[in-house]
Amino acid sequence: MKTAIALLFSLALTGSAFAAELNKPIPAPAADPASMAATEKAVFAGGCFWGIQGVFQHVKGVSRAVSGYSGGAKNTATYDQVTSETTGHAEAVEVTYDPKVVSYGTLLQIFFSVAHDPTEVNRQGPDSGPSYRTAIFPQSPAQAATARAYIAQLDGAKLFARPIATRIEAFKGFFAAEAYHQDFLTLNPSYPYIVINDLPKLRNLARVWPQYWRAEPVLVMAKK
Repeated sequence: MKTAIALLFSLALTGSAFAAELNKPIPAPAADPASMAATEKAVFAGGCFWGIQGVFQHVKGVSRAVSGYSGGAKNTATYDQVTSETTGHAEAVEVTYDPKVVSYGTLLQIFFSVAHDPTEVNRQGPDSGPSYRTAIFPQSPAQAATARAYIAQLDGAKLFARPIATRIEAFKGFFAAEAYHQDFLTLNPSYPYIVINDLPKLRNLARVWPQYWRAEPVLVMAKK
């Protein structure tokens, strides 16, 4: 989000690990404990939250996906402070879902396969810095165990050219981002950053995981 449009088009022309690797099915977690809860939450960080939010808003069983910040304190959870790379936050998305419709393991499958490049360290696409790191903030010991085991499973299968860099971090709270960041992909489909970096993720979600795709996204802000 912070770099020039010229760089965005340069990256689009030269290609990336996302385009090369993150457009195909990957195995489900070997362990994906069932939950009978009515709703659960998951928090994922994988670069700019616009694309991560947009992907999960199109997943069946997800009732809400909010862009925000996790990994730092509440009083520094603003876009200007987070992008200074001094607060410890990552741009993140809080996903509320029905585990009887879509499991936590399935959300992990989508996160690792089409939502972002899990092998990048402190960057995604044109964005760099710790706030763009790949991270999971488990909401329960069961989520933490499932995520750790799945990362080990994927690394062991050598599905990616590089090791997975996703960190499992202690959850310190989730703080919703400013209103202008919410539903950004849906509201700004022709914005160059979205066209280059995020719309391909939606196309891959629909193609790779048609059983989980829903055409109409669940939005944070009410439609006008």
